[in-house]
Amino acid sequence: MTEGTSPEPPRTSAPTSAPASASTSTSTPTDARAPATQPAPTTKTGIAFGALIAGAIVLILLLVFILENTESVKISYFGAGGHLPLGVALLLAAIGGALVTGIVGAARIVQLRRHVRRRARR
Repeated sequence: MTEGTSPEPPRTSAPTSAPASASTSTSTPTDARAPATQPAPTTKTGIAFGALIAGAIVLILLLVFILENTESVKISYFGAGGHLPLGVALLLAAIGGALVTGIVGAARIVQLRRHVRRRARR
């Protein structure tokens, strides 16, 4: 060793963590000033509110579509005819398609429920 330097002190095994009293004095206490942030639970009311907002947005978009497509067109269906604004005619066609899809979907659900009940009886 050179002059002016002191020898290193011998190493001893030190605890790997600080004592409990030291850790509590340096940590931030959890109180009303710092609430724990947890996400709110998902509820049926929350889901319904989200669906309501989405439905309102769709209705606004449909209203804008109808108001922008006001040109009158001739519509014929099974011999009945008339004139409707283009936006209204397209909206009625979309509603008809949604109803047909809903009816077929409901029939499929009924079919699947019957199948499950029959299997449960066996």
